[in-house]
Amino acid sequence: MPRWFNTAGPCKPDIHYMLSPLERLPNLTRLIEQQGYFIIHAPRQTGKTTAMLDLAQQLTASGGYAALMVSAESGSALPHDPRASESFMLKAWLSAARVWLPPALQPQSWEEGSSMGQVLQQWSQVCPRAIVLFIDEIDSLEDETLITVLRQLRDGFPRRPEGFPQSIALVGLRDVRDYKVASGGSGRLNTASPFNIKVASLTLRNFNQTEIAALYQQHTDDTGQVFTDAAIARAFHLTQGQPWLVNALAKEIVEELLPDGKTSIQPEQIDQAKEILIQRRDTHIDSLAERLQDPRVRAIIQPIIAGQILGPVPPDDVQFLIDLGLLERDPAGGLRVANPIYQEVIPRVLTNNTQDALPAIHPTWLTAEGELDETRLLEAFLTFWRQHGQPLLRNASYHEIAPHLVLMAFLHRVVNGEGRLDREYAIGNDRLDLCLSYRSTMLAMELKVWRAGASEPLAQGLAQLDRYLAGLGLGRGWLVIFDQRPELPPLGERTTTEFAQTPTGRAVTVIRA
Repeated sequence: MPRWFNTAGPCKPDIHYMLSPLERLPNLTRLIEQQGYFIIHAPRQTGKTTAMLDLAQQLTASGGYAALMVSAESGSALPHDPRASESFMLKAWLSAARVWLPPALQPQSWEEGSSMGQVLQQWSQVCPRAIVLFIDEIDSLEDETLITVLRQLRDGFPRRPEGFPQSIALVGLRDVRDYKVASGGSGRLNTASPFNIKVASLTLRNFNQTEIAALYQQHTDDTGQVFTDAAIARAFHLTQGQPWLVNALAKEIVEELLPDGKTSIQPEQIDQAKEILIQRRDTHIDSLAERLQDPRVRAIIQPIIAGQILGPVPPDDVQFLIDLGLLERDPAGGLRVANPIYQEVIPRVLTNNTQDALPAIHPTWLTAEGELDETRLLEAFLTFWRQHGQPLLRNASYHEIAPHLVLMAFLHRVVNGEGRLDREYAIGNDRLDLCLSYRSTMLAMELKVWRAGASEPLAQGLAQLDRYLAGLGLGRGWLVIFDQRPELPPLGERTTTEFAQTPTGRAVTVIRA
């Protein structure tokens, strides 16, 4: 039977290329032997469900446990009706037990209206083995239903293993403190209580480059189609090992771009697949995009794109973005976007509304041969900015970086599927770098903001652009200074250009907007 790269739901060894997710979750067996209750949290589509299904089957097959993977999702629709939610969940759990456990280990039917705690106690008392329960999608529960479930698990904890499951793992996106509750006005639990019986809070790490090579080698072994070392390195760089992205890139290539199964896969195909995934906005990327409208996310992502220092945000909000897989802590200090694909997705998503609001723009920047003319592009942008910049700035989704988003939306019209717009940004850098590639032309830009009370950013911008141009091997570029000081003339009147040089003599067009 052929196998495939999986991007939807748990992996199945008979039809999917897969690595054992348990290798990325060490010491689980020890926690279970210690009769521990614990948390497993990781971003979506990193292998949590696959890992728990795999471990449950291994534990049951060992002869020592009745281990079952269940989901809390069926109870999520009724956050304020715990009794009804419990009924829905317990029925779903019974169905799961009928599939995954031998008849002798399955729970018996229970009295209608029994609580979750009562059912788990009855099952533990009659089951010939200690029960291990993995409750997936636990953070889909909210409010009274969530609190009721957590309190029943805590209440039963002292009776384990004879009168309650020996081990229970709560599996979801977030740690317990970030579960959604309508209490205290915070919208989050902000504490491990009422699940303060947990002994550990674990996360599922991403693949490393060696593991990506092993995953892709399975496809080579089955089909003969080779992922070159350079392609594997490129895939690791772009994804930083995020499992869904690793699989999605490979799936796009072997099923759509190079389906013959013979042509070796190069870095160029990895880049092509990356662009397709971003433009298509599959469910994984779409769910990431949806998170960008969360105020907690906006408060952190906005200064990162602008290159500013992060303001006084609650530490739990930072951890929330890390738990979602959107950000990671840079070993050198500070925060950074978790991988280059997400780094590209974020500004693209934020410019969507602005792109939709753009007027029709005739591509006057193209020559008769279809090449990009930098002088014509500058003229077209200045005309566009003077005429349409002000109303578009008001419509941008992130107001503090509205000028950046409007310029990027314009440049997306320029590339229009024929070119590429790459971005570099990081917290504390005080800039956003853009590189527009169109056929034979490469144009680098640096975006700076002149804020109230700050000094003129021209000299700093020229020095920073100098380093960016040197890294790209270019001799010229644009420095765009967005002047956001108060009491300035209208946008159309204050938009000007001038020419300057970097410290090493590279030519710069300075745009003051």
